[in-house]
Amino acid sequence: MNSIEVKSFSSADEVNTNFNNARIEAVNVGGQRVLKLTLQPGWKWSDDVKPTVGTESCQATHLGVIVEGSVKAVHNDGTEATYHAGDAYSIQPGHDGMVVGDNPAIVYEFAGAWGE
Repeated sequence: MNSIEVKSFSSADEVNTNFNNARIEAVNVGGQRVLKLTLQPGWKWSDDVKPTVGTESCQATHLGVIVEGSVKAVHNDGTEATYHAGDAYSIQPGHDGMVVGDNPAIVYEFAGAWGE
């Protein structure tokens, strides 16, 4: 195994555009899957993903960094937070999420699943 492995999202291992208002790109690097999510203004998990996955709220754990835009997460227990470019985040299962504002949100996630 090489001691350095580099992959580019411009030639992602996987690209998923099956969800409204979202593009998911994945690379497998260092034995891990890293996701780049591009979420358009108006994207909301309960509108754009829920119909496909069929759960009442997102049941994935998320660990990531937002590099552009803003996203709000609302947990089933009522806890909510808005995270912005430059923020790292961790979100436990049982939440909804939505893009805040008129700009796309670009996030990179290192753990959990998205829409699977």
